[in-house]
Amino acid sequence: MSSKVHAVAQAGFGNGTNELYDRARPSYQSNALAHIRQSIKAPSPLNVVEIGSGTGLFTRALLAHPDWANSVKELHAIEPSAGMRDVFAKGTTDTRASVHAGTFDSTSVEDGWADLIVIAQAFHWCPDYNKASIEFARVLKPGGIVALIWNLEDRDRATWVAQNRDIYERFESGSPQFRLGLWRATWTTPGYQANFQPAEENVWDYVLPGTRDIVIDRACSKSYIALLEPEARQKVIDDLDEVMKHKENFTWIDEDKGIFEYPYQTFLYIARKK
Repeated sequence: MSSKVHAVAQAGFGNGTNELYDRARPSYQSNALAHIRQSIKAPSPLNVVEIGSGTGLFTRALLAHPDWANSVKELHAIEPSAGMRDVFAKGTTDTRASVHAGTFDSTSVEDGWADLIVIAQAFHWCPDYNKASIEFARVLKPGGIVALIWNLEDRDRATWVAQNRDIYERFESGSPQFRLGLWRATWTTPGYQANFQPAEENVWDYVLPGTRDIVIDRACSKSYIALLEPEARQKVIDDLDEVMKHKENFTWIDEDKGIFEYPYQTFLYIARKK
């Protein structure tokens, strides 16, 4: 494979951490999945390549969505982590989907095969945006699209989320997180500009039900938290618990059951091949 996988992602998403990731991370919003389908001009059935497919969270959501259930011919999932591929294979039973080793710029998919390339919660890990853009263009049919999608906690709509992010950020050094925007350099690379139209950006706000355990599990599913020594990871949990003691900062769905609003955003970027 021509590009290395980022060391934090490789270690943090290695064997032994992926069942937690699959359980803790939220799935993808119906309206975002519908928007991706509406952006594809080609008729069904469609060939889909999903790069950085992880444990299959996005794959399962896509194949179950009413706009997609009868639209997919084949889905080739590409994932560099053997541990994540293992969880993907165990949890994704739809026979149209298969998972393979690969990276952003080395997918082994045949030329001009795909109507859609989708990357969910992963493109910020890309080590070479130009090489990736060239690979995307090689794999896509004319007029095919790349969809980059992220689900992210919204720190601007809840004080406690902002406080939690302050805790996480102590350990993010060297990790190319989405919020840094490094991945936006893709749009100015020669490989992108030669092959793709300007990207379309969409953002949706929503809330999910949250509990103390959900917050802790999502924190521990982050690659840079998973890499911490047990004592340091427990300190993160203790700090999060301290934040969550201040119940006045939460919008409660059912306070007796400890269920509160967990504000999220979905970011979706659509790039069409020329």
